[in-house]
Amino acid sequence: MLPQSSFPVRPDEFVGRRQQVEIFRQSLQQGLQTGRTASFAVLGDWGIGKSSLVLKFATLCTQPPFEMLPVFLSASSDIRDYLRLAEILLDKYADALLAVPKMQARLRTKLLDWRFRRINFGSVGLESESPRLFLSSGSSLLRQSFKEAWDHFLRPALLNGAIFFLDDLQNITSISKEDLALMIRDQFQAFGIEVMNYSVCFSAKPDYFARTKALADPAVRFYTKFFLEPFTFEETLEYIRSVFGLPLDVSEKVAAWLQEKTRGHPYFLACICKYLMATAKQIQPHKLETYWPAILDQLGHEKFCSDVSKLSAKELELVHQFATLGERPHSEPASNLECRVRLHR
Repeated sequence: MLPQSSFPVRPDEFVGRRQQVEIFRQSLQQGLQTGRTASFAVLGDWGIGKSSLVLKFATLCTQPPFEMLPVFLSASSDIRDYLRLAEILLDKYADALLAVPKMQARLRTKLLDWRFRRINFGSVGLESESPRLFLSSGSSLLRQSFKEAWDHFLRPALLNGAIFFLDDLQNITSISKEDLALMIRDQFQAFGIEVMNYSVCFSAKPDYFARTKALADPAVRFYTKFFLEPFTFEETLEYIRSVFGLPLDVSEKVAAWLQEKTRGHPYFLACICKYLMATAKQIQPHKLETYWPAILDQLGHEKFCSDVSKLSAKELELVHQFATLGERPHSEPASNLECRVRLHR
């Protein structure tokens, strides 16, 4: 595996998070039996691996026997209201359906026509005699369109349902977090009541539900929540073996050094491993410390010069903790990264 700190991990190279993956897999299995799949919230700090886990979940959906359709959306600040979110979800849904390999040509043609009419003429019924439907709210638009898609496309394509993956939901700022979580909950709970196997899985920062008054609030208890933490030593070891392919005894020493330096944070693990792959001809545990000053300097130049001012207070504290792990005696100058972090504190 080639570590890429700026991109989510490819699902086929994903390591760690075994408990979360297994819970999600069990939920898919239960969904086959009940016709309703649970919804999820993947919560965690910057760089902790939320997007990677969401993409792993999306890949699991397509595996036999689940046969669920994953629909992926990266949330952005230009989604101004719930109606616009509904429109984008419908576009992504249609794209995902069109990409299904076993979709029959007849269904594909019908789907293209349905999508064309919806985009150009608003929400129009599939039957030729149906009147044009003026749907003024996102909820009514999704309710009508998802029902049509379920009856005419998803089930005829022999799919068991669809899961909508909304990555970085906190980027939608025009709607309050608690209101958006509740609207999505109401929407997808209604689908379950109407025996349509639609569910949602979103990722967000760990404080997404912080303003919700009680844990028993419907907007909170509807979602199975995963609060992602840094890697354990075992997960770091698995990551190191995947990247470098070293013998177990050498991998354990490298993992121990990296766990001490990064505290198991996936982003920093990827950054350091990428540097070592490009710089070190041979990974030797007793020489790793000699690379540390250069690693800190590179992180300071390439990442935090432009990005640190955008971090939240909690994320900035995380960066500061990482920088101070490599602090030298007071007589020696601090690294570029340490200086920059302190200037922003």
